Amino acid sequence: MFSHGLLFNGAMFEAQIAHFRKHHRCIAFDHRGQGQSGVTKGGYDIETLTADAAALIRHLEIAPCHFVGLSMGGFVGMRLAARNPDLLKTLTLLSTSADPEPVENGAKYRLLNLVARWIGLWAVVGRVMPIVFGQTFLTDATRATEKVRWAKAIAANDRIGITRAVSGVIERVGCGDLLELIRMPVGIGVGDEDVATEPRKSMPYMRRSRGRNWRSSMAQGIPHQSKLRGRSMI
Repeated sequence: MFSHGLLFNGAMFEAQIAHFRKHHRCIAFDHRGQGQSGVTKGGYDIETLTADAAALIRHLEIAPCHFVGLSMGGFVGMRLAARNPDLLKTLTLLSTSADPEPVENGAKYRLLNLVARWIGLWAVVGRVMPIVFGQTFLTDATRATEKVRWAKAIAANDRIGITRAVSGVIERVGCGDLLELIRMPVGIGVGDEDVATEPRKSMPYMRRSRGRNWRSSMAQGIPHQSKLRGRSMI
């Protein structure tokens, strides 16, 4: 099961699904207010999104499953693994952190969110792209088509749904206290060009992995949106 990051949807895992579907049943779902999921009046906090994921796994009768979460999807994955261990077989965390949103990001992200809500997502795409994509990708002329595709994907989001989702991420409470409850195998992927969740924020995971069934890796030239075709950390 693949759980996407903020501003995107399950399509971000299409390359990974194309690879793994040969031997696994692969499911990518969209969090509420994003992609093909409906825009609700509330429930965008990470706790509710975790309950959504748990309910979906039970509804599909796929427990225990391998769960891959990127960024916001990782926030969900950590809580799911700690509180509903019977639902997961393994957990893979990409470009994510157990910490609350860094204070230094709050004001900037709230301003971008305000502009997106009242003017439109098109007005913030230029500011958002360098946050979710690294310079290796953005300056690669051979990937111009991909850049256009993902910029359009961001702008195509429902502005009400996405701004509610952004608020849920910005205002989240940290879950570092839950990490000790995770007993299943855990894989951790960190990109050296991630500016949204800086690699140093993921270092505590790597230190905690010593002596446990956790594996971690740092990938070069990989941004926050670490599932780009041909450069995945999975």
